[in-house]
Amino acid sequence: MTAKVILNPYSNRWNSQVRWPETQAALKAAGVDFESVISERKGHVTDLAEQAARDGFSPIVVAGGDGTIGDAVNGLARAAKFADEPIGPLGIMPTGSANDLVVNLGIPTDLFEAAKVIKAGKARAIDLGKLNDRFFANNSAAGLEPYVTTKHEKIHNIKGIARYLLAAVLAIMDKPEWRGDVKWDGGEYSGPLTLVTIGNGARTGGLFFMAPHADPADGKLTFAYGYRRTRLGMFIALPRAMKPGKGSYVEMDGMVEVNCTRLSIHLDHPSPAHTDGELFPEYVQDFEYSIQPGRLKILVP
Repeated sequence: MTAKVILNPYSNRWNSQVRWPETQAALKAAGVDFESVISERKGHVTDLAEQAARDGFSPIVVAGGDGTIGDAVNGLARAAKFADEPIGPLGIMPTGSANDLVVNLGIPTDLFEAAKVIKAGKARAIDLGKLNDRFFANNSAAGLEPYVTTKHEKIHNIKGIARYLLAAVLAIMDKPEWRGDVKWDGGEYSGPLTLVTIGNGARTGGLFFMAPHADPADGKLTFAYGYRRTRLGMFIALPRAMKPGKGSYVEMDGMVEVNCTRLSIHLDHPSPAHTDGELFPEYVQDFEYSIQPGRLKILVP
């Protein structure tokens, strides 16, 4: 069948547009039969993915980063005939800045190798997360993590991973905090919060393992929450948030990592929120999370 390739030219500060000729060359070299379309505005990827699914293209391929994947997943979900219908297969040509889902799933970051994965057509079913009315493939968060993203979007003279790291430092200096009620199937917490981060995949932001034990195919959301009373405490936690295994920040006092299928959060005042790195247009005070096991099919090696 013919693939539909959706380019997000804005991904990675227009670097996705710069790499578009390479992306097309890689797909042609791998022997992928495809038609292409280019996103023209914020949210357009969602519309294009929905239309491609309704038109019967398979697979649907995105050229972009994690936010592009998240937008496409929402388009595929909109095109589904019923609420839990499996969606995909989705192929990924990784031209974003962090490409976290790609790394979490072991998909090559080299475009020519990624195109071979798409041609081979091997699909893996992974879980699909949902926050309120928006789906996500890799991760979502309230509190400090999306607050970091608000800083990240204002940095224009630095690119790549250094930009994420600088944004984290600037956010910690502001020391945002909330009081919240967090409830999940199996427990609850009420008290001060620095962050609540929800992972379908372990890595986010290019170098942070905010839900270090997340498994995208276990039918569970993995979430971490906690409170760091001082800026020093937050800075001490920062390098440990970059560790995927032993020594992770979730092992520190005041931090907790939990697996669940449903999660609700009420904050004393609204917080920025994101799914797959894309900020919600307005701050959010009430969060309802759920997981749809194995609903999303992704092309993997």
